[in-house]
Formats: sequence, C-alpha cells, structure tokens
Amino acid sequence: MNIADFSGNTGALLLVFLNVVTPVFILVAIGYFTGPLLKIEARSLSKIAYFVFVPAFVFNIISEAQIAAELAMMMLGFTLVAQVAVALLGFLVGKALRQSREITAAFVLIATFGNVGNFGLPLIEFRFGEIARIPATIYFLATIFISFVICVGVASWARSGGMAAVFSVFKTPALLAVIPALAFNLSGVGVPIFLSRMSGLLGQAMIPVMLVTLGVQMAEIAKIKINFNVFAASTVRLIGGPVLAIILIPFFGLEGIERDTGILQAAMPAAVLASIIALEYKLIPEFVTTTVLFSTLYSIVTLTIILTLI
Repeated sequence: MNIADFSGNTGALLLVFLNVVTPVFILVAIGYFTGPLLKIEARSLSKIAYFVFVPAFVFNIISEAQIAAELAMMMLGFTLVAQVAVALLGFLVGKALRQSREITAAFVLIATFGNVGNFGLPLIEFRFGEIARIPATIYFLATIFISFVICVGVASWARSGGMAAVFSVFKTPALLAVIPALAFNLSGVGVPIFLSRMSGLLGQAMIPVMLVTLGVQMAEIAKIKINFNVFAASTVRLIGGPVLAIILIPFFGLEGIERDTGILQAAMPAAVLASIIALEYKLIPEFVTTTVLFSTLYSIVTLTIILTLI
C-alpha cells in the first residue's frame, strides 16, 4: 500500500467516524450527562419509546413498504440463521473458556441481542439514507423477535426458570404494530392521511429518544468492572456477528442495500434489553450490563471500520 492509498483509507475512516458514528454517540452522551443532572429515569423514557414511538415507526414504514415477498423471506431466513449462528458462537466461546453455566448463558445473551434499534436504525440511515429504512426495519423486527426467544430460553436453561416469558415476545408492541401495517400494505387500501401523519410524527421521535435513553441507562449503571470475559463477550458480538453475516449472506442471495444493511445490523453492540433479561432471571446482571456498556464504547472502533469497508 502506498502513501496515497493509506491517506485515502484514513480519510474515509475519518469521514465515516465524523458523519455517521459521531452524531449517534453525541446523542448517547447527551443522555449520559443530562440524565443524572435533570434526574431523568431511563425507565420512563424507554417506556414511551417502547410503547409509542417504536410501534408508530414500524407501522409507518411497513404500511407503505414496497418490497417483494420473496426478498422479505430471504431477509428473514438470513436473520434467523445468523442469529442462531452467533448464539452458538457465544455458547462455544463460553465453553472453550471453561466458564460456568451462568457465564456461558450470559455470553449467549450478549452475542445474540444486538442493539439493532437504538444504534442500528440511525447508523444505517446516516450511512445509506432513507433507502435503507425498509430493510433496516425488517432486520430490526426479525432480530428482536428471534433474540427474545433465544435469550429468554437460554436464561431459563441457565437458571432453571420457566419458558412462559418466551411467549411474551408475541405481545411486543413493535410486532403487534406489524399486523395492521401489513393489513393496509397487502390489501392495497391507503392509510388514512391523519393516521399516516400521526404515525409519521411519532416515528420521527423514535431515534433521538432511543439514543438519549441509551445514554441515561448507561449513566444508571452502578458497577463498572472490565475483565477478560467482558472483552471476550464483546468481541463475539462486535466481530463474530458481522463475520458470520458476511459468510452466510451469499447463501440467501442478498445483494446491494439488503446485503449491506444485514451485515451492519449484525455488527451492532449488545443491547440494553440483554441486561434487562439478565436482571429478570438473576443471570449475572452486573456482568451483562457492564458488557453492554463496554461493547457500546468498543463499537466506536469496530463500527467505524465496518461502515467504511461496506
């Protein structure tokens, strides 16, 4: 590589970092510093995002989406296989490191539950524009559903808990919003203007609120203890995820924006929802929550590189 190539690659990395990654992390930082200062509770913000803004966003996108059924099925199939593969990788790494049953299950939680909402949607839109909204949303919904089933199942296995919570995923507001959205989309009946505008306005609030909420949630983490397991679990999520996606995606015939969006969603840091499941099942919540925070900071480097390469 000559000096000109090195300079060009460095410039591309810098531009991606400044224009794509930095805006996202600034919003997270705003939440991190203003949350304690203004005594804002993450739970209140996350509730309105979870029950109002996210379903509105999903309804708005899916009700007007123009995508071939065959392509959508290929994307869903890829997401299923990729999620199972990265969960298996997390399990194998935990076993290879001779970790306990609980820590191995925690590895699976972190590996599986990527932050495809708070991080994935804004980063992909900043990188590719509005054209990426539909595939990013499809991957988001599929990943949330599959991750809940895998993570709750693994947490139950580790703690000998019940499986009832697995079925609670069907009550997720974002997934429920898909039903009327598909009804409008498939029937060819136009969404009433008032409903379209209302869901559009609410949906626009989703990304900034979710990013600020993530910052507030991070500020509420009491114990921060970085060790090898935290680094290893984060690496499985941030490097293992996209590598597996790159290997698997050709088998599903995905190209262009659907290919790039799928790889990016697989490269997101661990989601706060993983720590919520860990807390619910008493599955080493301090370790999982610390890893969520560390993987988010670690992703500044990994996402900048991946965003530049694709």
